[in-house]
Amino acid sequence: MASAGVTNSTTGGGGGGGAASFIDPQTLMRIKSLQMRARIVVQGFLSGLHRSPHHGFSVEFSEYREYSPGDDLRHLDWKLFARSDRYYIKRFEEETNLRCHILVDMSRSMGFGTLAFNKIDYARTMAATLAYFLAMQRDAVGLVTFDQEIAEITPARYRPGHLHRLMICLERAVAGKSTNLAAPLEQIAGMVSKRGMVVLISDLLAPVEALKQHLGYLRSVGHEVLLLRVLDPAEIDFSFSKPAMFQDMETGRDLYIDPEVAKAQYTAGFGKHAADLQTMCRELGIDFYQMPTNRPLELAMSDFVQSRMHARRLVLRAGNRAARS
Repeated sequence: MASAGVTNSTTGGGGGGGAASFIDPQTLMRIKSLQMRARIVVQGFLSGLHRSPHHGFSVEFSEYREYSPGDDLRHLDWKLFARSDRYYIKRFEEETNLRCHILVDMSRSMGFGTLAFNKIDYARTMAATLAYFLAMQRDAVGLVTFDQEIAEITPARYRPGHLHRLMICLERAVAGKSTNLAAPLEQIAGMVSKRGMVVLISDLLAPVEALKQHLGYLRSVGHEVLLLRVLDPAEIDFSFSKPAMFQDMETGRDLYIDPEVAKAQYTAGFGKHAADLQTMCRELGIDFYQMPTNRPLELAMSDFVQSRMHARRLVLRAGNRAARS
């Protein structure tokens, strides 16, 4: 199943409600409990869905899917049709079970931040939010944290106490050493036998060719892949004005940099890398979203659900084409 690469703006998103209803990430990060943060974001997101003008988006995500020609009409929900003016099928238990593996980059570069929190704080809050949401849907969710090697692996499960275990793993995750995206991607490919979803949360400061090789393998064996690229706003805008000593987050080396001299080269290199990531995602059929750390996490939830709905529509179309042939 292939899907187009996509990047949403900071103010974009598919949920209802205006920007004023979103929780400012700096306010959210003041909450000490990671699970509480996740619950607040998910509750806000679901509240936004109920206010959404897009009827299909406000349907209970775990229980229904849109009607497709050939579906058994006995399973149409007429009450839902009366409310939404759209046809929905009550989904069977085997249709609802998603196996999702969330990979969280804990490399040294993820420790960078110019706000009151760094990229790791944002990334693990995002991972906790997705895990909380998936657990609500009774889906199996697993977690891999890594830097240059695997730090922890929690297999995908749905059972009492599993979500709490994931939260503990995320709470103790701290910035490590340099990045090696190949190792976790290779390992996840080897340990996941059933088709599922792989969500990679990272700043993606790695060679695109290496990413393409390993992500391409995951796609080739049928996994949905979603990339959530976490960046500090200063990395995007290069909003530094005075010459200063900078530290290379991956190597630890100190570098003297004059922003006026370096900005053009940095912007060109950063832009090319971003464009190469977009091209890779289009070629592999991977959904891609850029997540500045000042972007409300409800929008990350919106991106996730949009990606899932997009993938399902493609599967249904493929099934319909196969039925007609």
